[in-house]
Amino acid sequence: MSNNSIETEMPKTEHKFAQYVRLLGKGKTGSRNLTYQEAKDAMTMILKAEVEPEQLGAFMMLMRYQEESAEELAGFVDATYAVTTIPENMPTVDLDWSSYAGKARRLPWFILSTLLLAENGISILMHGEGNHTPNRIYTEQVLELLNIPIAHSFEEAGKHITSSNFAYLPLHDFLPELARIMDLKWILGLRSPVNTFTRLINPCRAKCSMQGIHHPAYRDTHQEASLILKQPTMAVIKGDGGETEWNPDMSNLVRSIKNGELIEEEWSPLFPKRHVKDKKLEPEKLAKVWNGSIDDEYGTGAVIGTAAITLYTMGKADSHDTAIELATKWWEARDKSRF
Repeated sequence: MSNNSIETEMPKTEHKFAQYVRLLGKGKTGSRNLTYQEAKDAMTMILKAEVEPEQLGAFMMLMRYQEESAEELAGFVDATYAVTTIPENMPTVDLDWSSYAGKARRLPWFILSTLLLAENGISILMHGEGNHTPNRIYTEQVLELLNIPIAHSFEEAGKHITSSNFAYLPLHDFLPELARIMDLKWILGLRSPVNTFTRLINPCRAKCSMQGIHHPAYRDTHQEASLILKQPTMAVIKGDGGETEWNPDMSNLVRSIKNGELIEEEWSPLFPKRHVKDKKLEPEKLAKVWNGSIDDEYGTGAVIGTAAITLYTMGKADSHDTAIELATKWWEARDKSRF
């Protein structure tokens, strides 16, 4: 053979993650949603930083365009459990509460709802991530304003739950890669599936999970994904601003799971007329409403209503009316000296 012959370049080996990008982006007739196992395997690779930046961007935007199925969401969530270590001495968590949306038009009254539930013996782990969308008030900011400590590990969260029945743990402190992907919104211009499935993560396997969404179509997906994940009890509501907060001026269709059964119930508005929104959002107002120095009918309704839906979901009340009565009783008996 001549020494001048052209050497043929050996073909490269396809990256293992390429198959998942191909499944999503093969065109109208060739693409499809991932199965539960495919989604779990793909997210496992992402969480272990085994994908190239180009692959990650393509995967997330194709998922965003195609919209996530319940099986995909469940697979993504299950992948997070393999890389999350919970301390053996972690106290029991009764209620898992996700908080990722932030509030733009009204104050985050749901924070007072969770503190009210915690004051009455319900242990809560709240997790979230802030500052991924401009001009919003995030839970972490409000908790700092209220002098409520932020946990930075499950060990710290456990101590906070032991002392006050409430802990807030930022996503970047227990799943930093997902927090990093959320921040890609500033580069890609769109939210990713991470913004959706983080609401379903229940790291301490609390028996009850409360979730809020903005787009009503996601109620079915979250409910079905929770069933696949074998979540014993959960509720997903169209929350004000996307947080788990009932707007008491409006009816709310709640999708839930109890004992493996899919349930759909509508809650009637607490007020006959809608309230005018505050011209300016002042988070300091939350503490003033809690301590009774000012009144806010809408805010009080949101606190009581959100707590009532939670109590009913947890089986601590057998009807909407009794749940509202119990939440109202707890609100009226709250420790006003706290703030």
